[in-house]
Amino acid sequence: QVQLVESGGGLVQPGGSLRLSCAASGFTFSMYAMSWYRQAPGKERELVAGISSVGGIRNYADSVKGRFTISRVNGQNTVYLQMNSLKPEDTAVYYCKTDVGGRRYWGQGTQVTVSS
Repeated sequence: QVQLVESGGGLVQPGGSLRLSCAASGFTFSMYAMSWYRQAPGKERELVAGISSVGGIRNYADSVKGRFTISRVNGQNTVYLQMNSLKPEDTAVYYCKTDVGGRRYWGQGTQVTVSS
């Protein structure tokens, strides 16, 4: 069964950095694109960044371009989100997502709070 487990969230001051990890299992990780989404209180879930199966194509939301970097290590079945220059408006629950066999899978999410 497909499982996605996020980690790395926490409380950080504005301007700080965090690196989120998503450990995947239950499918051939290297064959599928992966994405990070986030959902702030009272808001809809939004796409933050996506990466193709072998990492050659990456896309970002305008709000995070130049600050966030998505990457993956296929040999470790893990996708990362490096977040720099964090702002209070980045506060949200961050989710890892993939689509396998016509089904969408989400992790349980990890909370990121940016506050002084």
